[in-house]
Amino acid sequence: MSTKRLVVVSGLSGSGKSVALHTLEDLGYRCIDNLPMFLLEDLAKGLDDAGDGTFPDTAVGIDARNQPEQLCELPGLIEKLRSGSFDCLVLYLEAQTDTLIKRFSETRRKHPLTDVDRPLAEAIELERKLLEPVLSEADLHIDTTHTNVHQLRDLVRERLGDDAPNKVSILLQTFGFKKGTPHDVDFVLDMRCLPNPHWQPELRPLTGLDPAVAFFLGDSPDVIRMRDDLADFFDRWIPRFEADGRSYLTIAIGCTGGQHRSVYMAEQLRHHFEASGRKVMVRHRELA
Repeated sequence: MSTKRLVVVSGLSGSGKSVALHTLEDLGYRCIDNLPMFLLEDLAKGLDDAGDGTFPDTAVGIDARNQPEQLCELPGLIEKLRSGSFDCLVLYLEAQTDTLIKRFSETRRKHPLTDVDRPLAEAIELERKLLEPVLSEADLHIDTTHTNVHQLRDLVRERLGDDAPNKVSILLQTFGFKKGTPHDVDFVLDMRCLPNPHWQPELRPLTGLDPAVAFFLGDSPDVIRMRDDLADFFDRWIPRFEADGRSYLTIAIGCTGGQHRSVYMAEQLRHHFEASGRKVMVRHRELA
């Protein structure tokens, strides 16, 4: 008997919930947006009663327009669903406040919690607070501050496209420390202690994807030692995460500008993980 999957899509308005739901719909999910919380348990019961093969995968959008006390009940309801016949996952999307303000300004849409006495910035912070109980249950937490529509679609497809992944899905995200550390990550790795191709004039305009930069870094014993130590570390501990029921792992790899060392190391770890049969996605933030 196959396990039905129920994905709860939630998060801040303007962070990409509609994009996530449309992507899941393209993957074959039956999607329901803006579901009142009090109907979630009834929906789950209806899906369960329908039997196998009728609605195998369903996604519902739940936002802050629900009553606060109902949102506080979500963790208990999720636990109840998981203890039954459902593979219940919570996808939570957010972005930095200034990014959300810019998006609402560009689209000229009204935030659902704004009114004559509550400006947009305050509405966003209120929504963030109201959704804390949902965030506490998130299996997959995506910050879309630096993510465009196409990248978000790829992330959702990559992480929720498989019915029952046997191994943890790994996202390697590179970044430049001078542009800020990414949010919603499990590990942050710092490559700034390694030799910097930036100081080689002929390598400065290139990236860690270029053979000349790869040769420069691959010729350094410190770089090779760092790569091997990281590979050994993750080979030892990723199975523990899997044994604990984790399905997703995000590893952020940074250097000063996010152009050379972090990119090279992410590609090295990608090859290592793929060789062991793991599902890996790489996103180079500063190269996008």
